[in-house]
Amino acid sequence: MQLEPFSFGVGDRFAHQAAAQLRAFQQAAELGVDVVPVWNKSNREHSFVGSKPPSVRAAAVAAVEKLGWTGSWHVDADHIQLATVDPFLDCSDFFTIDVADFIGKPVSASQVSAFVDAHRELIGNIELPGMQSTYSVDRDFVMRVANQYLAACQAAGEIYRYIANAKGEDNFIAEVSMDETSSPQTPPELLVILAALADENIRLQTIAPKFTGRFNKGVDYVGDIDQFRQEFNEDIAVIDKAIRLYGLPENLKLSVHSGSDKFSIYPAIREAIQCKGVGVHLKTAGTTWLEELIGLSEAGGDGLELAKEIYIYSLEHIDELCAPYASVIDIDSSALPFPEDVSTWDGPMLAATIRHVPTEPHFNANVRQLLHVAFKVAAKSGNRYLDLLDANEEIVGAQVTENLLQRHIKPLFLG
Repeated sequence: MQLEPFSFGVGDRFAHQAAAQLRAFQQAAELGVDVVPVWNKSNREHSFVGSKPPSVRAAAVAAVEKLGWTGSWHVDADHIQLATVDPFLDCSDFFTIDVADFIGKPVSASQVSAFVDAHRELIGNIELPGMQSTYSVDRDFVMRVANQYLAACQAAGEIYRYIANAKGEDNFIAEVSMDETSSPQTPPELLVILAALADENIRLQTIAPKFTGRFNKGVDYVGDIDQFRQEFNEDIAVIDKAIRLYGLPENLKLSVHSGSDKFSIYPAIREAIQCKGVGVHLKTAGTTWLEELIGLSEAGGDGLELAKEIYIYSLEHIDELCAPYASVIDIDSSALPFPEDVSTWDGPMLAATIRHVPTEPHFNANVRQLLHVAFKVAAKSGNRYLDLLDANEEIVGAQVTENLLQRHIKPLFLG
């Protein structure tokens, strides 16, 4: 199974928007760009909302049949580990192997030395194809990187082989995620990591490194865009070099775990993939859930009332909700509107506050980040939230489709 050049990971936390999401990919195809949808949902998200992994595939199948989609599509077991992978095996064909917990774990000195001895090509002047950059790398550097990442690569190999034994090596797509760690990987570090992953005989089709800058949930990139552009292009060159050195799959490409809505780096990504003629996988997070709230707000009535209740409850429980995401959100609590004010707002006002249009005077990035991590509040409402999604399917779905096509797919792939 081979992942197509352009793929886009979409979340659907309540399994109600697969058709609305798929319409965006259909419309993109009509505009001349073939982007493959990859529906993703992590074990943590399933546990928060009380769903099971097969529900993601079921929703995708229903959407594909409803819209007559004839293109490729995939279902991603997002951020799985050995302890959590089993429920995803039968219903997923894309596995994001998350080894963040193993980064920095100790390995024996003999293993590190054996790795460095086997990869003398990593020592010296590392030239990157198509780039003017040259990195001077000595043995101590390679040993430091191996000490930091070798255990993680070994863990990735163990998880990969477990999946391959269950499904067959030709029947799934493997991604390795290194993005949920404290420090970004430099291009020479990425080359060492790819060498170690190749040693594990992983048929790696995407790699998700951590880039410089902040990728906060639900809001735009915070950082130096020129630096990101340089890193992204150099990482493409590293992948090209690793494919030739280690026999990794020819379609190996970068995966950007965006945390949603990194609009300001889309031009840099688009320019790089067009210039280099390579693919990219971009994964969003909670955008769809926020578009559901926007649609319910616009719908008015009970939908608007529930959206207000979710915000007010989230504000009252902000510490509890934000704790699991502390490293990927920056909320200024003083900029969050008071419950008594929000209770008086009409639907368009609340929708404008949440919708990620930075030029909109009412847009509030702090509200958006808080609600981004508050999806389990909606889950606690039981069928009330889901029934309102059903009752307002058209207006909610329109928000989902427009957001995905106009704010993501077109800027990323069409400009």
